[in-house]
Amino acid sequence: MEKIKAVIESLIFASDTPLAPEKIRSVFPEMDKKDIQEIIAQLVTEYNERQGGIFLQEVAGGFQFRTSPELSQWIKKLKSTKPHSLSPQALETLAIIAYKQPIVKSEIEDIRGVDVGGPLKGLLEKKLIRIVGRKDVPGKPIIYGTTRKFLEVFNLKDIMDLPNIRELKERHQQQERQQQELLEQDQEISERQQELMECDQDGAKQESTEEKIEEASDL
Repeated sequence: MEKIKAVIESLIFASDTPLAPEKIRSVFPEMDKKDIQEIIAQLVTEYNERQGGIFLQEVAGGFQFRTSPELSQWIKKLKSTKPHSLSPQALETLAIIAYKQPIVKSEIEDIRGVDVGGPLKGLLEKKLIRIVGRKDVPGKPIIYGTTRKFLEVFNLKDIMDLPNIRELKERHQQQERQQQELLEQDQEISERQQELMECDQDGAKQESTEEKIEEASDL
């Protein structure tokens, strides 16, 4: 059983997206889904008890290894990609789609009272929403819904785990604050490095001047 647990652990680790128990069962067809879920629960407990930098979380209908939120400022320094940044207009549009899906553009605009063509384009590019079909009415308008990536970004198990609009905005604002803190820290580090370089240059100039004075005194 320990060997199977190690294999399941490695499968989850190697997957780029949250891995569902049903997908794991395709590797172990002889095992019941319940047995796989029990092994995953053991792994979740073990990683939680370690209190290390990595934990196993259920998100978007599967399980995925994630880094501790407390360590995000160091992780972001290593990664070149920036977190998803949404304008208030895009965030409001995303919230409407999340709570009202499936929904068409005109219905979103009726709620917001403004054109949402721009926010929809941005959300599609970020892969937070997707086209799920066309409504069977004159004009066949496009129907929009959220994606698995939306669940991953907002740390949701499934769409039923959706928080209220205020909490959704707070989660995004927290991401924004973390990004701003990182930028400020990077700026502070750059300024300190510049100060150190200037001090070294000033020190070198002073030593050179003192040497010239000593040489003149000897003459």
